[in-house]
Amino acid sequence: MTDYMRIGILGGSFDPPHIGHLWIAEAVRETLKLDKIHWIPAAISPLKPHGPVASNEQRRQMVALAISGCSEYLVDDRELNRGDVSYTVDTLQDLKTEFPTAEFFLIMGSDSLASIQKWHQPKRLLQLATLVVLQRGADDEIDFNVLSGLASESQIHRIRESQVMMPLIELSSSEIRERLQNGHSIRFRTSRSVEAYIKAEKLYQAPPESNR
Repeated sequence: MTDYMRIGILGGSFDPPHIGHLWIAEAVRETLKLDKIHWIPAAISPLKPHGPVASNEQRRQMVALAISGCSEYLVDDRELNRGDVSYTVDTLQDLKTEFPTAEFFLIMGSDSLASIQKWHQPKRLLQLATLVVLQRGADDEIDFNVLSGLASESQIHRIRESQVMMPLIELSSSEIRERLQNGHSIRFRTSRSVEAYIKAEKLYQAPPESNR
């Protein structure tokens, strides 16, 4: 392993992971020439307190299946092992200790950037990683002014330079769950292996109607 690496961080509930996640990861990896991307399933997100539908282990397994065969991707389950509420700044600090010479890139959508002031220790977070903000086709122009007071002008310039353009992907984990609950197909919305796992585990199905 080389001393210096460029490491991307892609966190989320991944409940379930879908083709959009894979498309985003590969676009960022290719655009910014990243060596690795850590896929980090969140335990309990502070901004999504109701938590995921699938269990921690099921989500970890689904991410592993989704990225199988991609040597640049790895499942990082440190937040699941930590349990309780997941703070991104703690995860980045752990990674910085583990890979002291690496450069970290935190992948997020423009909606996450807009709420960055609400994140735990946002100033510290911006010292540990460069934000990679996704500019999707139909999104409004990204407002980087939300970083004023949290990051220096040079940091903000670097974040602007790391912006990645993406087409609009009309796909979400909640849509996949809804389709499954309604008995609809999810083919081509997630990897075939994840689709098979969901079926085997009977995930996201509508509860059986009680007999009256």
